Amino acid sequence: QVQLTESGGGLVQAGGSLRLSCEATRSRFSIAAMGWYRQAPGKQRELVATIRTRDDTTFYGGPVKGRFTISRDSAKNTVFLQMNTLKPEDTAVYYCHADTPTRYWGQGTQVTVSS
Repeated sequence: QVQLTESGGGLVQAGGSLRLSCEATRSRFSIAAMGWYRQAPGKQRELVATIRTRDDTTFYGGPVKGRFTISRDSAKNTVFLQMNTLKPEDTAVYYCHADTPTRYWGQGTQVTVSS
């Protein structure tokens, strides 16, 4: 059972930046990918960004391309999401995931962007 610990959410004004972190612990198997999804009220959960651990290939959801950057610290099984030029529509609960390949989810961290 993989445990995911998220941090870094909060309230920020439009145009500002936030950095999310997610550490994976207690994994008995290699983690193939880690990343972030988000879910806004009344909407489906959507991909934000994922990074594949074997070659650091990254995948981004359309709305965040060019503004968000995912990176990782392989030694600490931690991924980071640098979010720049935030918009009110980025407001959501952000969920970290880790794939072994069973997918595990974090508890979520709230990001609120005020206009």
